Amino acid sequence: MDLRERFIETNGIKLHVMEAGPADGPMILFLHGFPEFWYAWRKQLQYFADKGYLVVAPDQRGYNLSDKPKGIAPYKSDELAKDIIGLIDAYGRKKIFLVGHDWGAAVSWWTALKYPERIERLVIMNVPHPVVMGKTLFSNQKQMERSWYIFYFQIPGAVEQFASANNYQWPVNLLMETSRPGAFLPADLEKYRAAFMQPYAFTSMVNWYRASLQTPSEKPASFRITMPTLVLWGVNDVAIIPEQAEASMAFCDQGRLVKFEDASHWVQHEEADKINPLIEDFFKKG
Repeated sequence: MDLRERFIETNGIKLHVMEAGPADGPMILFLHGFPEFWYAWRKQLQYFADKGYLVVAPDQRGYNLSDKPKGIAPYKSDELAKDIIGLIDAYGRKKIFLVGHDWGAAVSWWTALKYPERIERLVIMNVPHPVVMGKTLFSNQKQMERSWYIFYFQIPGAVEQFASANNYQWPVNLLMETSRPGAFLPADLEKYRAAFMQPYAFTSMVNWYRASLQTPSEKPASFRITMPTLVLWGVNDVAIIPEQAEASMAFCDQGRLVKFEDASHWVQHEEADKINPLIEDFFKKG
């Protein structure tokens, strides 16, 4: 890939960013989730750069080469959204296209709620609207059974010690065992392992989960998603029940849901050949 590397100051921290495509092209910001980093979008970046977009994929705070503030409060949703607005400002843009997966999707939802004037069109992958997630997590037995790890992650130091054993083999296995065969190649997994091994990275990554329960953010003025929104959903997600996808559409003024029946949580890895043209077509309407 023809990528350029940058470090950008935003919201009091420095984020590591990979970018490609023409500097004056329409900007797409890609946000990864747990336990990934910018490399989560390796199957999207060159595709959209070749279509004339400026594509930007940061390591979100706490991940890989970006800054890792100490404590739990720096990882609450309000701070994560401010990071994104800072990146948009750093590129001198008023509005962008925003794409998020997993925790990156959660940040995308929150940014769209708090700063709707900055988002032209929104693409969400395999994470429900925050109201739906908050309600379902504590009321749906099936979802509670799948979300047990969120509560385990709250224990100080426990998951860090478990994850670091055998050179972070557990999170590497997590990627392999919850995805379709071939979604992550051996060389890809070693890149992930290197990101996990960055100093203070895994604690910072897990602090996102701790902040979500321990340091809630201020509610937005409205929980309606006003901009055109495309939700892409791998049905065979081991962590999130697919009913949350449909429920999320009720909060979108201009929403469309596309399900991938044979895909897992890692939908952008497994269905890139279908997803990339879908997103491209969606953005052309903006």
